[in-house]
Amino acid sequence: MSGTFVGMPAFPVAAHEAVHDSTLRGNLRHATHTIRAKREKAVAEVSDWAALREAGKQIKDHTLRHLDRYLVQLEEAVTAAGGVVHWAADADEANRIVTALVRMTGETEVVKVKSMATQEIGLNEALEGAGIHAYETDLAELIVQLGKDRPSHILVPAIHRNRGEIRDIFAREMGEWGRPAPEGLTDTPAELAEAARLHLREKFLRAKVGISGANFMVAETGTLVVVESEGNGRMCLTLPETLISVVGIEKIVPSWRDLEVFLQTLPRSSTAERMNPYTSMWTGTKDGRAGEGDGPGTFHLVLLDNGRTDTLADEVGRQALRCIRCSACLNVCPVYERAGGHAYGSVYPGPIGAILSPQLRGTGSEIDASLPYASSLCGACYEVCPVAIDIPEVLVHLRERIAEGGPATRDGNRVLLKPAKGHAAERAAMRAARWAFSHPGALRGGQRLASRTRRFHPRTLPGPGRAWSATRDLPEVPAESFRDWWQRTRGGKDVTK
Repeated sequence: MSGTFVGMPAFPVAAHEAVHDSTLRGNLRHATHTIRAKREKAVAEVSDWAALREAGKQIKDHTLRHLDRYLVQLEEAVTAAGGVVHWAADADEANRIVTALVRMTGETEVVKVKSMATQEIGLNEALEGAGIHAYETDLAELIVQLGKDRPSHILVPAIHRNRGEIRDIFAREMGEWGRPAPEGLTDTPAELAEAARLHLREKFLRAKVGISGANFMVAETGTLVVVESEGNGRMCLTLPETLISVVGIEKIVPSWRDLEVFLQTLPRSSTAERMNPYTSMWTGTKDGRAGEGDGPGTFHLVLLDNGRTDTLADEVGRQALRCIRCSACLNVCPVYERAGGHAYGSVYPGPIGAILSPQLRGTGSEIDASLPYASSLCGACYEVCPVAIDIPEVLVHLRERIAEGGPATRDGNRVLLKPAKGHAAERAAMRAARWAFSHPGALRGGQRLASRTRRFHPRTLPGPGRAWSATRDLPEVPAESFRDWWQRTRGGKDVTK
């Protein structure tokens, strides 16, 4: 995975700074509460939502179990429709492929559809290094790009910005990138949208190369699908002569019948809509299909691994690959709401990022080793996930890997990870607890001792434990253990009779 965001401080340090930004917290609170309230209403309209959720989970799990077969089927179908398929093992290889394909056209500008995969590999930076300008056309991505910023949300990358900040960015930066913002631009949504529309229109009409990701790929026909709400995706997918799509290998579904499930769950979970305003589908090239139509004359599909097969090898962690990028988990997460997306040090923020990034990138960096701890384990993320990813289960699984070390798969090889630094006290405490729970007499004696010395217990923990108790109240030890209370009040008798 790209190192674009690696090098940031660990999550606790970044989050500590973010929570003191009152403007950021206000923007996040307003946006996340609004989105999740709308989502609740949209989901409540569907009487069989639980069945759709389970169907999505089963389809994804089946596909991941047979990924090798479906990827080959997809390649054959795309090739038969006039497209060219490329395989990229990592971010560097994907960037080299895309850069070479753009250079072959002789163009120095490309327009882009919003794509998490291209952000993941740092494609814009790679193209810039090759003298190729990549223009984001999604409104929120445009705001982030013009503001020389980083995305902080999967669905709404500029969620951390308010309208006044967006107006200032447009007025200050648009002229450097193309058509300047209108004079006297205000912060009303209509004027901001019109300024973006005018700015982007000339780029759509001029661009010869488009770059996209895809929400889904249908194996049986080689069809790619992009869902969006603004129409910029439709412009990028149909107007350029050459289209290059960079897509993670997990985005595949076997058939059109399977796709039908996700076209119901994705829009309701992401934008709280019954159906996305723009659902664009294409199969190969317009010349590779029977008859004339819209679309590119040349189509390249870059299938991206970049840590996905390593993730697939983990029987617990692989469920993260079910993710359809709806962002519902972010909007209900109390940690994300207060810390924001930048603190996660990845293009995948929030609960899904806390389990996906450490698997795609490994846990060797300080930021990645801290991400599985960026959660209260409240479980709200699991409850709203439309493909039933048990995020708390994976978080605990990854915490164990970081604290204890153990076997893992990296770059296709089975390796033995060493325990991360800073967890020695935690390991010692867990081993002591395991020993105590395995010896009932010692546990009983410890409980009685704790009860009898309760008045002398400190309010905070000393040493390494101070980091834990600095933001939490230590629970008071009761005057009597449950075991002793039960023996005293019930006398060990069976009270069910």
